[in-house]
Amino acid sequence: MTSVSSPSGSAIEISGIWKIFGERADEALQALHREALDKEAILKRFNCVVGVADATMDIRPGEIFCIMGLSGSGKSTLVRHINRLLEPSAGSIRVNGEDIMAMNESTLRKYRNEHISMVFQNFALMPHRSVIDNIAMPLEIRGVNKNQRMETAQRTMELVELTNWGNKYAHELSGGMQQRVGLARALAADPEILLMDEPFSALDPLIRRQLQTEFMRLAAGFNKTTVFITHDLDEAVRIGDRISIMRDGRVVQTGTPEDIVMHPADDYVAEFVAGISRLKIVKARAVMQPIGDYEQAHGSLVADAIAFDEQTSLGTLIDASLTTESPLAVVDGSGHRVGVITRTDLLKIVADGNEAD
Repeated sequence: MTSVSSPSGSAIEISGIWKIFGERADEALQALHREALDKEAILKRFNCVVGVADATMDIRPGEIFCIMGLSGSGKSTLVRHINRLLEPSAGSIRVNGEDIMAMNESTLRKYRNEHISMVFQNFALMPHRSVIDNIAMPLEIRGVNKNQRMETAQRTMELVELTNWGNKYAHELSGGMQQRVGLARALAADPEILLMDEPFSALDPLIRRQLQTEFMRLAAGFNKTTVFITHDLDEAVRIGDRISIMRDGRVVQTGTPEDIVMHPADDYVAEFVAGISRLKIVKARAVMQPIGDYEQAHGSLVADAIAFDEQTSLGTLIDASLTTESPLAVVDGSGHRVGVITRTDLLKIVADGNEAD
C-alpha cells in the first residue's frame, strides 16, 4: 500500500486539538478560551488536567514526522488522537482526507485495521502466540486467509531480520527482538499511516541505535507516513524529516532538524538543542551565499571551485575547506551551481554553535 494524501496534499491534518482530562472538562475548556488560564489554574479551579492545548500540525505524505518533548509534554496523548484511541475535547483531525472525528465505532475500527498501525513502547505482544502468529494477527482480524497471512508474515520477518524465529514465543526473545516483532506486525498490515510511540526507549543504547538504523533503512523503502514519538532529541534529529517540539501540551516549534538547531524559537528549544553537534545536521544549503551575490561582491567567478550537493553536511564541508584556499561551490539537484561557501561562512556557523553551547 503506497502513501496516500488528501486533496490538500497532507497525510494528517491536526487542527486546534485540545484534550482535557477530568469530570469538568467542558467547563475548563470554556474557561481556557474565555480567560486564557494556564495548566496550574485549570487544575486548581476545575481539578482537570490539560493534556493537549490547541495543537495544530500538518504532516506530509511519506515523511517521518517526530513529535518530541519531556515527560508530560503531551506528545503521546496527542498521537493517540490520530487513531482516536483518545477522544479530543475540541478540534479536528483528518487522515488522508477522511474526517476521523465523524466516523462511527464500526467505521473507525475498520479504518484503523486497514489504514493505521501503531507500535508501542512496551511491545504489546500476545504471549500465547508465536512470533509469526503475532505478526499475522492484524491480517487475521481483517479476515485474510491463513496461507496468505502466513506468507505475508514470513516476508515481513525477513525484512526485520527475524527469519528463523517464527516459532518462538515472546518470552524467548530479547527486548530488541521483541520490538522487531512489534514493528513487523505493524508493517505486515501494510498501513498508510504508522504511529510509533517511543518504540525504542525501553532498550539499551546499543540495541536502540541498531533499531534506529534498521528503521531508517526500512523507511527509505516503504514510503509510509510515520509519526514517531520520542523524548530524545538525538533520536528525533537522526531519523526525522521534520520535528515538532511540545511543552505543557502546546506545540512550541515545528521544522526540519536543521531549522530547529539553527533557529530555535525560544529559550526552551534553545536548551534542547544546545548539546547537539551541528556537523551532521547543518547542510550546505543553509551555509551558502547565493552565487550571484558572491560573484557580484567579489567580481570573480567560481566555475572551477570544488562542487558539493546542497545536502552535504557541515562536517564534510569543513574537511574540504582544509584542502583548498578557494571557496566551495554548491550545486542543486540538476547540477547547477547555486551557491558559494567560504571559510568565513564555515567559521561563523561553527562559532554560532559554540556560543549556543
